[in-house]
Amino acid sequence: MTTTIIWTIAVITGLGLLLALALYLVAQRFKVEEDPRIEEVEKAMPGANCGGCGFAGCHAFAEAAVKAPNLDNNFCPVGGNETMKKVAAILGYEVKEKAPMVAVVRCGGTCAARPRINEYDGTASCKVKAALYA
Repeated sequence: MTTTIIWTIAVITGLGLLLALALYLVAQRFKVEEDPRIEEVEKAMPGANCGGCGFAGCHAFAEAAVKAPNLDNNFCPVGGNETMKKVAAILGYEVKEKAPMVAVVRCGGTCAARPRINEYDGTASCKVKAALYA
């Protein structure tokens, strides 16, 4: 019984080591080289991954900034001009100051300012809703 357990442990350990080595070799063989400036630009970004710049996140913005011939069409609204100065310094580009973007509500902002198109017919309390659908 003891030898069976020892052999089982030895075989599983050997398989684990062999498969780990295979995974390492495959990872080294198919490794994708990336421009090191992309990582530097990404570190200079605020890291919000908000998509406010029009890209999927800070990494996608960094890739686009490195590939672009200039930074005229790329701007991070979260980091603002200070972040763009850091990015420009890393990439060796000139950057123009841009006015900060601010969200503006262009309506009255009340229910009276908008026509009703439906009626809510549900619980009025979040506690009741949480108890029913927990």
